[in-house]
Amino acid sequence: MRHSLLAAALGVAMGTTSLTAAAAHTRDQQIAELRDQLAAMQAKLVELEERDDAQSGVNIDTAEALDKLVNNAPKIETKGGLKVTSADKKFEVSVGGRIHFDAYAFDRDIADTTGTTEFRRARLTLAGKAYGWEYKLEQDFSAGSNLDGLRDAYLARSALGGRFTIGHFKPYRAMEELTSSNELLMMERPFASATGLFSGRQFQQGVGYQRAGDNYTAGLSVFNLRGAAASRNEGTGVAGRVTFAPINTDDRTLHLGAWFSREDANKGSADLVASSSYAGRRGPSQTIATTTGASRNTVDVYAVEAAGSFGPAFFQAEYADATFGQPGGRDQDVTTYYVQGSLMLNGGHKAYKPATGVFASPKVADKGLWELTARYDNAENETLNREVSSWLMGVNYYVNPNLRFMLNYTKGDNEVTGDRTGQYALRTQFAW
Repeated sequence: MRHSLLAAALGVAMGTTSLTAAAAHTRDQQIAELRDQLAAMQAKLVELEERDDAQSGVNIDTAEALDKLVNNAPKIETKGGLKVTSADKKFEVSVGGRIHFDAYAFDRDIADTTGTTEFRRARLTLAGKAYGWEYKLEQDFSAGSNLDGLRDAYLARSALGGRFTIGHFKPYRAMEELTSSNELLMMERPFASATGLFSGRQFQQGVGYQRAGDNYTAGLSVFNLRGAAASRNEGTGVAGRVTFAPINTDDRTLHLGAWFSREDANKGSADLVASSSYAGRRGPSQTIATTTGASRNTVDVYAVEAAGSFGPAFFQAEYADATFGQPGGRDQDVTTYYVQGSLMLNGGHKAYKPATGVFASPKVADKGLWELTARYDNAENETLNREVSSWLMGVNYYVNPNLRFMLNYTKGDNEVTGDRTGQYALRTQFAW
């Protein structure tokens, strides 16, 4: 019995030892497996870190490449037109244009007139700069092909505190003449411009220099008496203009100015004529004065100007005194003046352009602007007792910065013939 108990106790002890050994072996296996898993996780973590570092390098390289691409890419603008500027701003090109489509009918009196429609202007403009030089080339297809329709065609460069212009451009004379056709108050310019006093002599070939500050301009131009499409000649001209704005704030501007022009006919020069379409474009016309090119005489003009924009109200006036030389007998004395103004009805203000000494159209934001306009225009040859005048009334509707509608009524008065023709005119104007 004693031996049986001893054997049983020995068996239990041996079994317990076996279980303990098995448990220890299982634990060792689990620990080994955990160590292997931890090692694998550490290896994976190292791999992920290496990938992240590599990707970060790629991201940095990509970002730097994108920054470089953006900084070196040209700037392209399409607001109101097309303009491309190089990254270093040394090169620039823009494409613009304007379409002025007119319709008119006449209130007939004595003169024979025909109401119809026409493209008053249909222009494409290429402008820009390169290597410090500016350039502009503009063609008006409504005026003819090739040189007949050439308008501005020049090179320009800033130097000596101002700007030099070489080529085909407007001489520095007559405030309303220097105002862009896109920003005219009425559909046609007054007599004291290339619409009358300098009939057919709007753009001339020559060189000009102009300086401008915040409230002044001073310009001088020397030119040949030849437009782009005219015959070669040896006539010359000189014109200069100075302006000063003693008041010039965001909503109040007072402008004063003076200008002169001298045209000296010479070999091959065309006649220098002052002619007035006193009842609107394509209406009856009256020749006011003429200096023949063959006479080799001069046309001399001295003028003063004043204008102002105060809130919604605007006014502008010019007075010019001209002498048309004659080969024999007394020279012809011609005076012309106009007074015009407008009132914005629902906001808006005509801003001043100090660089050129003229006024711009009002800025149009989120609503259309309405403007009432009026002008009185007069031209007289005191020597020959020839006089014409015009009353104009109108309304402008600015739909947006590019589109405008204009309605004018002109009542002409020709003291020479007694004609009192009137004209109704409507313009659809789009510029970009």
